[in-house]
Amino acid sequence: MGDWLYLIIGIAVVGVLTLVGLLTAGRRRPAPPAGGTDVIAPPPTETDTAVDTAPEPTLESPAAPTLERPEGTASRLVRLRERLSRSQGGLGRGLLALLSRDRLDEDTWESIEDTLLTADIGVGPTQELVDNLRSRLRVQGGDAPDPRAVLREELVKLVGPDLDRRLQVTGTDGNPGVVLVVGVNGAGKTTTVGKIARILVAQDHTVTLGAADTFRAAAVDQLATWGERVGVDVVRGPEGSDPASVAFEAVKTAAAQGVDTVLVDTAGRLQNKAGLMDELGKVKRVIEKQAPVTEVLLVLDATTGQNGLIQARVFSEIVDVTGIVLTKLDGSAKGGIVVQVQRELGVPVKLVGLGEGADDLAPFDPGAFVDALLG
Repeated sequence: MGDWLYLIIGIAVVGVLTLVGLLTAGRRRPAPPAGGTDVIAPPPTETDTAVDTAPEPTLESPAAPTLERPEGTASRLVRLRERLSRSQGGLGRGLLALLSRDRLDEDTWESIEDTLLTADIGVGPTQELVDNLRSRLRVQGGDAPDPRAVLREELVKLVGPDLDRRLQVTGTDGNPGVVLVVGVNGAGKTTTVGKIARILVAQDHTVTLGAADTFRAAAVDQLATWGERVGVDVVRGPEGSDPASVAFEAVKTAAAQGVDTVLVDTAGRLQNKAGLMDELGKVKRVIEKQAPVTEVLLVLDATTGQNGLIQARVFSEIVDVTGIVLTKLDGSAKGGIVVQVQRELGVPVKLVGLGEGADDLAPFDPGAFVDALLG
């Protein structure tokens, strides 16, 4: 019995000593963070101390996009002439081969006519060109004329070297110049607006873009991207808003800021949709309550051929087109469309596009165009 008593007393003493030790250790520990799990951090090191005492990082705004410097007109013309020569040289080479025959009989002249008609030059201009070539290449004694030189002169004459192809991009009486850009869906209209902006920026003009194609959000976003790349402001409205009001606001904003030129992008119009065509007329009328429209450019896809002429007629009736922009003149396009569309509308081709690059648009030059045709 005595042994059991000593054992019980020993266990009790050990328990009391253990409890006292635990209580003493609890008093030495720091209090845990309020409301959270008790986390014991390791002792601070020199590195930790440096981090703790460092200033709070500051939030920097993202860097502004780097503005592009568009390509100048001179280098555009050189590059585009080379590209046009590769795509259109077949027409000139075919004509030269026929005109260089020892004997220009009726079969040969018929082949020349067929070649020109196939190139979309049109019946009237083709007959005019053939008559002039017949007259000038008829051998009347002495040395025969150089077929290439004669063909070049007659083609340049046909294209119209005396037409005024300057873009009217500056206004009068303190108003900005207003360029209204129109065309059917798929002709490359919104892209053309962005490319024209690049040409003007390269010429040190200030530009504002009006995103009046309000029913196609992608067109507005696309135009905004073009503007950002060269530092040009874009005036836009809510999706589906009145295009005329957006165009009006763009001109108003540009005038207040002293901007040189406003380029107004419009919705692609199908020529058989009378209501949409009337709306386009409204856009022009509303703009002119504030400033004259100095230029109306019709964007035509050069690959559409005769269908492009139908579009051109309808647009010219609604908004008095002053110039043509021919896109996609490379590839399958037939160069004769330049002659035919000018004859149809009585207005010049002012710009041509030969690729999808940002600077693949250039002023139209009749001599360079004919040289490219001849290869």
